Amino acid sequence: MEVIKNYDDEELLRSIRDEINMDEAIKYLYKNYFNGLSIYVQQHDGSRQDAEDIFQETIVAFIQLVQQSKFRGEASVKTFLFAINKNTWLNELKRRSRAQVREAKFETAREVVDEGIHNYITGREARKQVLNIMDKLGEGCKKILLAFYYENLSMKEIVNTMNYENDQVLRNKKYKCLKQLEQMLTADPALAKTLKDALQNGQ
Repeated sequence: MEVIKNYDDEELLRSIRDEINMDEAIKYLYKNYFNGLSIYVQQHDGSRQDAEDIFQETIVAFIQLVQQSKFRGEASVKTFLFAINKNTWLNELKRRSRAQVREAKFETAREVVDEGIHNYITGREARKQVLNIMDKLGEGCKKILLAFYYENLSMKEIVNTMNYENDQVLRNKKYKCLKQLEQMLTADPALAKTLKDALQNGQ
């Protein structure tokens, strides 16, 4: 069994600041503080993997602060590590929350695009214009969107006819295609007008 050197706070800070036996110092930090810090993350909506990732970020931040003389032992190492760990995890939760809000907004926009594309593709008179726009998305997206909206195939049916591992992979690809179409229409007002006209003509 590996024997890990024990440090008091002053010795630990000196070792990190002067980069003396850094491997030993980091092993000491993991041995003595990982369990306590990981419990906080897991008790606040985090997984074991989240706890490990946040702890690694905490250790990196701690080492940088010590080496930059921004922490000189004003508080205990334990208290300082817990503060970094807590702030890092709270920032991660905020980031995830913002991402969920963005996803919800895009999901609403995508539903509008979904409905528009359905009407667009099912209108026979608009089919030629559909194909022209689909060509701009590339062959992969063209096949998926036409199969789903024009041919009314289910995800499982499309998976069986195209080279995708499963429904989820196909859904992710369709999502990216719709996002690409949305960006294309935003960047090209003339193309968006063509789509709007085709929608009206196809209804």
